Amino acid sequence: MPCSVSTEIKNIADRDETARRLMTIPGVGPLGATAILASIGDPARFKKARDVAACLGLVPRQHSTGGKQTLLGIAKRGSSYLRTLLIHGARSVLMYLDRTKDRLGQWADELRARMHVNKVTVALAAKLARVVWVVLSKSGVTYERRAPEGVCA
Repeated sequence: MPCSVSTEIKNIADRDETARRLMTIPGVGPLGATAILASIGDPARFKKARDVAACLGLVPRQHSTGGKQTLLGIAKRGSSYLRTLLIHGARSVLMYLDRTKDRLGQWADELRARMHVNKVTVALAAKLARVVWVVLSKSGVTYERRAPEGVCA
């Protein structure tokens, strides 16, 4: 009996060391890890981590004139599939992340106090894209959960 496509993707991700490191990032599973590897490829083509988020369209569009800067919705450039996976992963992180064990949750809560949940979700997806670049560009690096400041682990 043939296995499902999801099982095949999970097996591919489990065999690849870089995909396993990507799956340590909250909100990135086997599907996201393999899509990131296929879509982003060589991280050296990006100068900085924020360039990855910009390439995926997870940054605000700008309409600036006469010294007045106006930020609009997200740019929606690059891979819509990968952007969708990161946004859904960020949505999952917002709902299920243990905030006592991860600084990312504290950051998201502070942002949530000031913004609508959809803006927070996209901001978190952009932050996750930056973390993806770090994990891809430095060999052996994984995402480390750090307790929020002032909380004993």
